[in-house]
Amino acid sequence: MAASRRRRMTTIAGAIAAVALTAGLTTGCDAVSKALDCVQTAEAIAQSVGDLQQAVENASNDPTQLEESLNSIDENLKEIGDKTDNADVNKAVDDLQKAVTDTRTAVESGDATPDISGITDAAGELTKVCTS
Repeated sequence: MAASRRRRMTTIAGAIAAVALTAGLTTGCDAVSKALDCVQTAEAIAQSVGDLQQAVENASNDPTQLEESLNSIDENLKEIGDKTDNADVNKAVDDLQKAVTDTRTAVESGDATPDISGITDAAGELTKVCTS
């Protein structure tokens, strides 16, 4: 099941890249640069979410993977937040950050296998706004 999620995230990231590059043909360089930044960061977040899903599945073997995956998503969110002034992207980043915070709180409270559906949903929304 994790492999299918990872393939889905990879497919989504590829679609984002294709849309961003196509959009670049009809817009200025600044718009292309911002779109590519969004796509690259969304792709990195998709990878981090995939890693997080794997970490949740393997939590009994290595609980530190959860924290490392959450930290990776946090770093990518800071990067995309610093690079965009798009309101929709910023809202998606804020929603994903809240989901990461909620998951981190659950982990710190002793939940070794937290529900990460909020993170996957918010990451999907970020992917969607990066292609708009």
